[in-house]
Amino acid sequence: MSEESLPNGVGPEHDDALPEYAERVLDVAERIPPGRVMTYGDVAEWLEEGGPRQVGRVMALYGGVVPWWRVVRADGVLLPGHELEALDHYRAEGTPLKEAGRAAEGHLPRVDMKRARWDGGERTDGHT
Repeated sequence: MSEESLPNGVGPEHDDALPEYAERVLDVAERIPPGRVMTYGDVAEWLEEGGPRQVGRVMALYGGVVPWWRVVRADGVLLPGHELEALDHYRAEGTPLKEAGRAAEGHLPRVDMKRARWDGGERTDGHT
């Protein structure tokens, strides 16, 4: 994905300042309660800016400083390359999971999106 496809030129910065859009995405990720998740698209919709790919790009670049495991794909599949770490977090937080079927690659569970999805609750004053 090119950086030009991100809102406000989101991309790696050479100084310590995060792009404004990235700060907003990370703020939403921090608001998600333990045991709950939002999809990349949910975050973009909540922010009323960007889309799932833009949120995913921000999470890939900067998400390590927030509970990244709470921002997931819409199908509930665990983040490739981070499945076991995410699974540890989900189990510790009591995130609802669907056990994997025999045909599932790696026999890893998925997030039970019907039970784990968080709607963002009420917006706080002053948050856009």
